[in-house]
Amino acid sequence: MTLACLRRIAFFSLLIGLALPGIAVGQQGTDTYKAKCQGCHGPGGIPSEGMAKSMGLKPLGGPDVQKMSDSDLTAAITNGKGKMPGFKGKLTDAQISDLVKYIRTLKM
Repeated sequence: MTLACLRRIAFFSLLIGLALPGIAVGQQGTDTYKAKCQGCHGPGGIPSEGMAKSMGLKPLGGPDVQKMSDSDLTAAITNGKGKMPGFKGKLTDAQISDLVKYIRTLKM
């Protein structure tokens, strides 16, 4: 192999290595959402009409939720808000952070 070929391999290996943690975090947020949040908040953050009415849920991709700061979302997930129970002690700080990142990907 030539030196140029080895450099290309090293470069692309570095790029892949840098990209993988972000992909893993995104998947972890998705998985945690599906396991802990989707039952009430619905697939893609859009609650069913019945859940929205009975629980007062708003779409997570809507402006009311998206305008919240990351610290406000973290506090809501950690301590609960309205009828939503808190997840302190049930989810790790990393899982809650991943959920906030996932919620930010939801757009209407």
